[in-house]
Amino acid sequence: MGANEQGADATAGRWLVIPRTLCFVLNGDDILLMKRGAHKRVFPNQYNGLGGHIERDEDPFTSARREILEESGLDVRDVTLRAVYNIDTGESTGIVLFVFTGISSSRAVIANDEGTLHWVPRDRLLSLDLVEDLPVILPRVLTMATDAPPVFVHVSYDEEDAIQMRFAGESLL
Repeated sequence: MGANEQGADATAGRWLVIPRTLCFVLNGDDILLMKRGAHKRVFPNQYNGLGGHIERDEDPFTSARREILEESGLDVRDVTLRAVYNIDTGESTGIVLFVFTGISSSRAVIANDEGTLHWVPRDRLLSLDLVEDLPVILPRVLTMATDAPPVFVHVSYDEEDAIQMRFAGESLL
């Protein structure tokens, strides 16, 4: 099937998504999180994993590795897809988020303009000001078997703008 037969130009009336990655780097019992800068429009001063937009010439895996390297300087191994989010914010475009984990043998990270990097012990995660979905997804991601398939999540927001997460095959959380 050629490029013209893919139907990518049939966007009228379709909901479109922006592809992004979110990555959690592990070292022993610690997870690398970024405290987003106060100047950032998205999640200022909150802790999140590493990641960003998938570039036009990338697949999600390549994007995850690039984002980790750009934001931390780490070259990680065992990069594994753990979850796929379909995020509906009520706008004409949404987000598809590919969530990965990876393992680093080093803890030496570089500075970046996105925020500050912190190695956080697992037992301290919930004491931080995390991005709103992390208290739900991190326990799942961090306890998944090595060969477990990714979880699929639909994210939306109710009339009070509270996050609603629906995991495939489960009831609303």
